[in-house]
Formats: sequence, C-alpha cells, structure tokens
Amino acid sequence: MSANAFDALVRVGLNLHGVIDVASLPAEVHTRLPRRDDGAAHAQLILIGNAGPTLWRAVQAARPASEHPIDDFSRAAVARWLAAQAGGASRHWLYPGDSPVGLQSLGALFGWHHPSPFMVGIQPDWGTWFAYRVAVLADTALPPTPPRQPRSPCADCSAQPCRSACPAGAMAGETFSLPACVDWRLRAGSSCAETCLARLACPVGTAHRYDEGQIRHGYTQSLRWLRQSPEAPGAPGRTHGESAPD
Repeated sequence: MSANAFDALVRVGLNLHGVIDVASLPAEVHTRLPRRDDGAAHAQLILIGNAGPTLWRAVQAARPASEHPIDDFSRAAVARWLAAQAGGASRHWLYPGDSPVGLQSLGALFGWHHPSPFMVGIQPDWGTWFAYRVAVLADTALPPTPPRQPRSPCADCSAQPCRSACPAGAMAGETFSLPACVDWRLRAGSSCAETCLARLACPVGTAHRYDEGQIRHGYTQSLRWLRQSPEAPGAPGRTHGESAPD
C-alpha cells in the first residue's frame, strides 16, 4: 500500500488512521468482536478519526440531509475509500453501527487517548480536539500502524487551568464529579449548555480547536440527550449527568 493511500480521507478531515491485525488485539477485545458469516474472524480492524476542524467544514460543504451528519458523512467517506483500496473485501461496521466497541480503548492501542481531568480524551499533539469517527472490521491486508505510547500532557501540566475554568466545580475534588457537571449543564441559562469551558481553557493542541459551530453542534446534541433520556443521569427524573462529549 502506498504512503498516500489515506489521502482521500485526509482531504475530508478524516486524518487519523489506525490499522491493527485482529489476531493482535488484546483477548478482551478480540473475543467480543463479531465474526464473518462463516464463523471466521475478519483480518483487520481499522479505526478512523479526525483531529481539528477540517472534517466539520467538509460536512458543512456537503450539506447532508441527516439527523447525524458527521456520522453519516464519515461512514460514507470510509466506505468509498475501502471500495477503492480493497474492492469487495468482506467488512463489518462497528461504529457507527450496532456492534458494541470501546472506542477509547481502541484509541489507546494507537496512543491516541489519555484521560483528562474533565474526562474528555486528550493527546499531546491535538489536545482534546479529536474524535473517533469510524471503526470497521475488514478482510484487508493493510500495513499495521506502529503503536505509539506518548506521555499524557496532563502529567506535565502544573497549572491545570481546566480546573479553575469549570464553573460547576466538577474537578474540585480528587475525581471528576459527573453530578456537578450535568447539574450545571441542565440549569437554565447555563454557561456550559453549548460548550465546555474547562475544555476551552486547556492549553494543549489549541491550533486544532474545532470551529464554534462544531463545538455548539456537539454539546447541543449531548444536552438534548440529557434532557430527553430517562436513563441519563441528570435527565428529568434523575439527579446526575454526563461529562463533555468528544
């Protein structure tokens, strides 16, 4: 496979790519993956993500008529890319899809993910301005991605401005307080309804910060879920809630 094989994805902002042989996955991941119709395992797992605002701009330019424009745009782009790279190779969509998969655990295998004090994944280069967009099993023979294990940027951040920027005081204790975060988000006129002030205060990867429209879209979606889902902590009838989305 040529070095520029992912160019079609990079052009639309899907600029994070991880390929791993299914046989090399940790047992707790491998055993939970769906198999082909003949009972055999797929050859590889491919994880695609975005860092920075380019994907959102591509989605806006495409104007998909969809309730989930980023998910649908990303999956369609990866489907086209897979068809060009691997033709009719068997595949199974894990995400977006109905197969449970721990995206953060997969991201950690490629060195993409460390937990931050405000519970959004962080990476030294991109900060928190990245997200997992597609995970697919495929009978491909792509070169596996060399693993990286970068140090968490939070380990060297003595100031931790995210803590003081959080108006809910969700990081005032030793661990993140999910109830405090969501209680504040659900208040009328909340300063965190459409954003996360702690996330904006983080100094890591600011060059990759999402556009305001993308930030607003993501947090508005999560707030709607909180308000509508009876199972969501902090939703009507409950007392607690969720942390910021990717």
